[in-house]
Amino acid sequence: MDEKIPRSSENDYSTDITKARQKFIESKTGVNLKHVKKYSFDPGILPGNIEHFTGVAQVPIGIAGPVLVNGEHANGDFYVPLATTEGTLVASYNRGMKITRMSGGIDVTISDDAMQRAPVFIFKNAREARDFGLWLDKSFLEIKAQAETTTSIGKLVIIERYHAGRYMYLRFDYTTGDAAGQNMTGKATFMACEWIRSHYEPAKVYILDSNFATDKKASMINTLKTRGKRVTAEVTIPEAIVRSEMNSSPFKLEYGLKVSMIGSYMSGAMNNGLHSANALAALFIATGQDAANVAESHTAVVNAERTREGDFYYSITIPSLIVATYGGGTGLATQRECLEILGCFGVGKVMKFAEIAAATALAGEISLMSAINIDKLSRAIDWVSSHDKMGRNR
Repeated sequence: MDEKIPRSSENDYSTDITKARQKFIESKTGVNLKHVKKYSFDPGILPGNIEHFTGVAQVPIGIAGPVLVNGEHANGDFYVPLATTEGTLVASYNRGMKITRMSGGIDVTISDDAMQRAPVFIFKNAREARDFGLWLDKSFLEIKAQAETTTSIGKLVIIERYHAGRYMYLRFDYTTGDAAGQNMTGKATFMACEWIRSHYEPAKVYILDSNFATDKKASMINTLKTRGKRVTAEVTIPEAIVRSEMNSSPFKLEYGLKVSMIGSYMSGAMNNGLHSANALAALFIATGQDAANVAESHTAVVNAERTREGDFYYSITIPSLIVATYGGGTGLATQRECLEILGCFGVGKVMKFAEIAAATALAGEISLMSAINIDKLSRAIDWVSSHDKMGRNR
């Protein structure tokens, strides 16, 4: 019996070959693919997005909002599609959006934009490695020109250097337009490294990615340096709204965050906030982002303060928000529609989308903070009772 998954060298996305794979997996497993088989788009749009296409995973989408964003690229009310199977999640973000809207909206600022590929060059000794770093400074413009021959939108901004023994670790930092840019930077950096090999005699051995870019991994270097977009969302909630809508006080919220920061420090977490991964995972799945980028993008630095007026200020800085509005999965059928709901599909929209994503993450922080820092534990809005009521499906 042939154990190979059926495929076609002529058109691996045709109806016939897709049905052949469905029958194959049904025969191998005994499972009737009643739902996986059903989809509403032409599989002809899938080359470059998936191999062995067999069907779809239908993830429920809920809408939260409107969230009021006061950004430099996103301004006004936005209804946010969130794809999730976690009960209470959409309701929680909806509540956070209501509270921040009542407070005048969420201010969002993008302060940096960089995507990396991080090769390492290997030398005979430390002195050779050091001297290579000096040569890089003198040759940057030539290297930049070579890297940019591979892309119409990627721009090499800087080459960071980190010397250890006979190794010189580099981080090629690019801007990548409306694409996330991991593949783009890989191709550009390969071209640059090959040019370096042919123009600098000692630099003959390198590994294209040394793991110093920390792709798909949270890291301290990207918390400090930026990977993707560095975005800060902030809001000041008047004391009256804290008491009426969050069932707490600015003092209790500030104190609760102070206590949780110690927990974050002791655990070694790369995030001193509450749950930014929830917002980003649900938004990423809905809008065709690379879902694995949540591993980096969820990293966050939060700050909370009682203001002199007695109100509550909260900010979240996401230093490695990796998003796209063009390329990858963003052009697929339902994913494109979700981006269109936000007015964020296509070229020139990635900064707007990044601001909305950060604002959504902040709304979730405010809502969860409301649930775990309430004054009156008898209130039905309590975290445990909410999950018990809305988040059980057994």
